[in-house]
This record gives sequence, C-alpha cells and structure tokens, in this order.
Amino acid sequence: MAERPYVIEPMISAKTIAARVEALARAITAAFAGTDKLVVVGLLRGSFIFIADLVRELDLPVEVDFLEASSYGNATESSREVRILKDLRGEIAGRDVLVVEDIVDTGHTLQHVRTLLLARGPKRLEVCALLDKPSRREVDIRATWTGFEICDAFVVGYGIDFAQRNRNLPYIGKVRFLDQGAP
Repeated sequence: MAERPYVIEPMISAKTIAARVEALARAITAAFAGTDKLVVVGLLRGSFIFIADLVRELDLPVEVDFLEASSYGNATESSREVRILKDLRGEIAGRDVLVVEDIVDTGHTLQHVRTLLLARGPKRLEVCALLDKPSRREVDIRATWTGFEICDAFVVGYGIDFAQRNRNLPYIGKVRFLDQGAP
C-alpha cells in the first residue's frame, strides 16, 4: 500500500509549547505541594517529549514510569480497542500519581488507563494532557490540566506521530493529505 502524500501545516510553535509546559508545571507543583514523591506516568509513545520537558519544570520530588497503550496502530482514526503494550514497573498503591498524555481524542484510551490505574489504589490520580480534542470525545472524561484545546485535526510533532514519522518536529503541526484534504 502506497503512503498518502501529505504536508504539515504548523499549528502550535515550539516557543508556545515551552511557555505552556512551564505554566502547567507551576500548576501541578502547587497542586501536589507536600507530596513525598509524585509518580509521573507517561503514556507512550506520544508523550515522551512532553513528559521529559514537564518533569524538568516540576519543583517536586518525582519518580517517572511509563505505560504504553495503543488504540491507533498506524491509522489516523482510533480503533477504540485499547491494548496495554507495556505496563508500569513500579507500584502506585498509596502514592500520588500524575498521568501524562499526549492527546485526548475519543477518550477511550485515557478512560481505560485511568480505570486500570485507579484499581491499583493510588492515593491520588490526576491527568495532564498536552492536547485535547473535545469535539471528538466519545467518553465522558477530561484531563485535570490541558495544554491546548485543538480542533478536530490530525496532528503530529513534539512526540506525536503519523505511522512512526514526525515525532521529532519541535512544534505541533496539522497533517493535510494532498489526495483528499482530510484523513
């Protein structure tokens, strides 16, 4: 199958992202003030750049862990079937936990992960998402903190990919397919 030709139109600049990450970190630091250690759980793979930048800005003792969940594969639309591909290495029972997500779209992945982690008995569980597409929501779930609310567009960059490409872009860009205009 041949790859569809596309272009990437910049949406959110690297400078804008950096400023927002700093603001999110200040809010999260204030909300978790007094914690002995915050377990920051990055949802792989799309959150890896966001989580790296975010934890460097947190003024808290942190432990970082990762969970890999997938509902996309190489597609541009969610399959709505969430699979856990990599589980946490550490325990979260009785601990303060912050889940870091790249994008909340339909909400299925975040709901699945949240339910899974709450069953493990954390003291507190909150969510920080870089991007939110509320127009696509199929599940009633929201992040505690959101970087940017965006329109229904297929985006890449700053860790977010399309078929494992474009994660390394320092900005968020909208994918525009040249053969039909939309994914």
